[in-house]
Amino acid sequence: QRGDQATCSAAHLLRSPHTDTHKHTHTSMGCSSSVSGESGFDADAIVRRNKGGLVVDGGYSLAEENEEIVSTVTTPNLLEMLSKTKAKAVGGGGGGGGTRGQKQKQKQKRFAASSQVDPSLLNFFGNKLVGFTGDPVDPEELGLGFTCRKGLKQESPNQDSWMVLSVAKAFSLYGVFDGHGPGGHEVSHFVKEELPKAIIADSRFRTSSMPAMLRDSFHSMQRLVAAADKSHLLEAQSSGTTCTICVHDHSQKKITIAHVADSTCVLGQYEDPVKRDKLVGYALTRDHKPNLKDEKARIEKAGGRVIHDGFSNHRVYAASGSYPGLNMSRCLGDLVAHSCAGCTCEPEVVERKLKPEDQLLLLCSDGVWEYVTPQEAVDLVGLGGPGEAMASADRLAKLAWDRWLIEEGGLVVDDITALVVYLQHQQQHQPHQAGRPLRK
Repeated sequence: QRGDQATCSAAHLLRSPHTDTHKHTHTSMGCSSSVSGESGFDADAIVRRNKGGLVVDGGYSLAEENEEIVSTVTTPNLLEMLSKTKAKAVGGGGGGGGTRGQKQKQKQKRFAASSQVDPSLLNFFGNKLVGFTGDPVDPEELGLGFTCRKGLKQESPNQDSWMVLSVAKAFSLYGVFDGHGPGGHEVSHFVKEELPKAIIADSRFRTSSMPAMLRDSFHSMQRLVAAADKSHLLEAQSSGTTCTICVHDHSQKKITIAHVADSTCVLGQYEDPVKRDKLVGYALTRDHKPNLKDEKARIEKAGGRVIHDGFSNHRVYAASGSYPGLNMSRCLGDLVAHSCAGCTCEPEVVERKLKPEDQLLLLCSDGVWEYVTPQEAVDLVGLGGPGEAMASADRLAKLAWDRWLIEEGGLVVDDITALVVYLQHQQQHQPHQAGRPLRK
């Protein structure tokens, strides 16, 4: 099923012979990269090697075109990035400095949680390590649940990543990233680390210009991934990631979702706002598949081809080669597919004003959605309340795992990530000071 090796004049020379021709096909790992620290990347190295006008893919100069991105990647974490943003962005309401501003900041509990690097190859269905920063918080008191389970794939570690950022009574940020290709775990982790920082650092964050800002942020992240690839910090020629990220504005009671590829975001809404006895689940995002009419037209206009693989997927190929063979039409990374086959990092953005009947938000990798419908997922998660959000995420992951075993005959299971958000609970509650141990 793998495409033949080929060269592409429009892209850098391929450093890895591997091509991601099927997200669930077994491939050997051929990625070599420099990994350092808990985050898995030396972000400063990207800046060091790109300052002074070093040009990367597309004639892009990281230092010259966007100094904010340089600042972003050299800021260690989300909470430090928050401290650099102005009061409006973090919910301070423009309250000014001095004593009043300090009191507002003290009242504003903040925490971030995200998946951490996990090199294990054999810890099947094992939960990826979780890191917390900020105020000690029990996520379930906020109606948050998350789990990230390694699939049944002996040749690669868990390639999924996820993140949550919560600023009490202001906003939350949720993200799921599903890597693919030999270095997909590195790309998904990198985007998980850097894209949220770029978003909250932008002056358009939580303004009417946020949809445009999110689109710009995805394009900036694609260029940053190219810079990291050129600096040999990760392999993104034939590796990439999905990305679904949601900004939940608590004060405006609104969610804004930007996504590429197929990590679907699902809403669970009460069918009857009064009775509130039955939840209806439906997708807020569409999967970016090459056979969609508009996606196929865009790919072909850009010089790519869409061909069915003879099994279950339509794939993207260059005009004159049997590569890269991606089964998605939009993604981050996958530099060859972007250069030669018409793929794009342009996200689709959805804005929704929340209603009282909007109860659940599920952000999951396609390890969940391959064999579980939105309605099945909402029904299962809806059995528990906000205080059972973690257990609900685990139950959803277990359902997906069991379905994979049945449908694939026990041969393969994709990595499975489920992020559960009880929307109304998020609106009403602040974090409590009680701490919670890290989950393993």
